[in-house]
Amino acid sequence: MSAPFVSLHNHTEYSFLDGAIKIKDLVERAVEFGMPALAITDHGGLFGAIEFYETCMAAGIKPILGFEAYIAPQSRFDRNTSRDERSYHHLILLARNETGWKNLMRLSSIGYLEGFYYRPRIDMEVLRQHAEGIIATSACVAGAIPRALLENNIERAKQIAREYCAIFGEGNFYLELQNHGIDEEIVAFEQMIPLGKELGIPFIVSNDAHYLNPEDASSHEVLLCIQTQTTMDDPKRYRFSSDQVYFKSPQEMATLYPDMPEALKNTLLIAEQCNVSFKSTPQLPVPDVPEGFNDPEEYIRTLASTGLREHYSHVTPGLEERLAFELDIICTMGFAGYFLIVRDFVRTAHRMGVMVGCRGSAAGSLVAFVIGITAVDPIKFDLIFERFLNPERISMPDADIDFADRDRYKVIDYVIEKYGRKAVCQIINFGRMKAKMVVKDVARAMGIPVGEANQLSSMVNEKS
Repeated sequence: MSAPFVSLHNHTEYSFLDGAIKIKDLVERAVEFGMPALAITDHGGLFGAIEFYETCMAAGIKPILGFEAYIAPQSRFDRNTSRDERSYHHLILLARNETGWKNLMRLSSIGYLEGFYYRPRIDMEVLRQHAEGIIATSACVAGAIPRALLENNIERAKQIAREYCAIFGEGNFYLELQNHGIDEEIVAFEQMIPLGKELGIPFIVSNDAHYLNPEDASSHEVLLCIQTQTTMDDPKRYRFSSDQVYFKSPQEMATLYPDMPEALKNTLLIAEQCNVSFKSTPQLPVPDVPEGFNDPEEYIRTLASTGLREHYSHVTPGLEERLAFELDIICTMGFAGYFLIVRDFVRTAHRMGVMVGCRGSAAGSLVAFVIGITAVDPIKFDLIFERFLNPERISMPDADIDFADRDRYKVIDYVIEKYGRKAVCQIINFGRMKAKMVVKDVARAMGIPVGEANQLSSMVNEKS
């Protein structure tokens, strides 16, 4: 029978060039270990949360969504501190419910938009404002409480602990115990136990997982060299002082803490309390329609019918049938408003003199062509609409619109002004470490000459 334990401190590949665990592999291992739940706590952000949530749900394991926050010692706006790791503290934040999830998103965004200074930092001010629905733990040895204990400042550690308890509420703050065989940890966490008992704060145990298997420690060292642009033979390079930050089983954790059964069980208690579910229903702004039209569906049908006759001198029954087919799918799936919004900002870009073009599967839509979203005739080039929108595969349509770099801001400003700032966001792209580039990066970290690295890279088949 497996020991009662849920891993609540895990860094995936979304802790960029620091975590080395792929989400799929992490979830599979948690299932192997018989864990009923699993947390994601990447550094500073929630970039992997959706992938993690979906992977956990598919595997039949409860996802616990969170991140490891960087807490600025004073204000998040303070830029006078150094980039030294000690200029901010770590704190684990976990979403207990939907309110907590929304607050985590706010905190993560604030860290990047307002507090970014070497790291995406938040401060105690915004933590107080957005603490509802969140369970917090004191994090690793870089947390504020362990650091105060290492400085032998017991009163400061108590003050911080009381402040966290007041911010998150009774039962929502835990002292986190770790044992990776690091001397500082032993000193800090041995002092933390009497402190927690005196203040009545519950404990959990965790393992600060950055890679999956024990044998991955050396590979992780290379990853850290890539992050810090150093080499393995550099005596001053950044490295972990332990080779134990792998994903440990419940049995291993029970062996590490034979005298702390409650701290093990508390990980299950937190898992039971954390319940977040996502709604996948698209939430689109409702576009304005001219007077005389009842709704977006009626308006787009009129626009499309008029546009068909403007684009084709001879409208055949086949063209009308294709247009009706697309319109029925668009309206049935509830995307008439989407098409009108895209048409609106494409037309606005033309009016502003901003160069604009549409690429990808949207070029297969006759409706998009006749209402002015695309300039490619799908009938002439025999393009298929179902590649863009298919009722058998329910997903949002995705019209890839390109705007000239130097004028793109004009269109973005227009959309924000018309539809509201809360209805507009920009997306992020993640660069993957592909095989050829990995060879070159690892070669640099290992001190291999560039010529030899290029030769090795050329031998790699990216598709293999």
